[in-house]
Amino acid sequence: MNETAKHLVQRIQAVDDAAAANRNRAETYRAMTEQLSEVTGTASSPDGLVSVEAGPDGTVEKVTFSDAVRRGVEPGELAAKVQHTIALARVAATRQQAEIVQRGLGSSDLLDKVLAEDKKLFGDSEPVDPGPAPETGPETGPGFGPGTVPGTDGGRRPRRRSDDEAFENFRVMR
Repeated sequence: MNETAKHLVQRIQAVDDAAAANRNRAETYRAMTEQLSEVTGTASSPDGLVSVEAGPDGTVEKVTFSDAVRRGVEPGELAAKVQHTIALARVAATRQQAEIVQRGLGSSDLLDKVLAEDKKLFGDSEPVDPGPAPETGPETGPGFGPGTVPGTDGGRRPRRRSDDEAFENFRVMR
């Protein structure tokens, strides 16, 4: 075989190799897309009072309460636990998605581009871990701290919020 023929065979082999690599990448992307659509983030409050499941887009799919709620929980305490547990579930879903993408793409500039494009497309930054659960008790529970006003009896009572105020920072992603 002459040099031209050898060069042509090498070029054909390079094209075949590139086509095989493209098929592998396409299969990886298809598998990632399927896995990402099935992500469910779950979280429970430390005392097990509240459990939340969040979908792949951060939507709350399910909220469940333990039987302890029937024995009486202050509404403010329950609300704080629900909000905190929702945030934990969203973070869990986001972490699962990041792991899937990391496995599929590895460490690369492409991963950074995908994450930047998600922020641009969805207009939302990734959920931030809310930290430890809110403390509740006689001096830390609802009715104390920011958002309270002095009561006439020398104690403190919670500042009343309208329904609109209570949900002003609540976002539902669809």
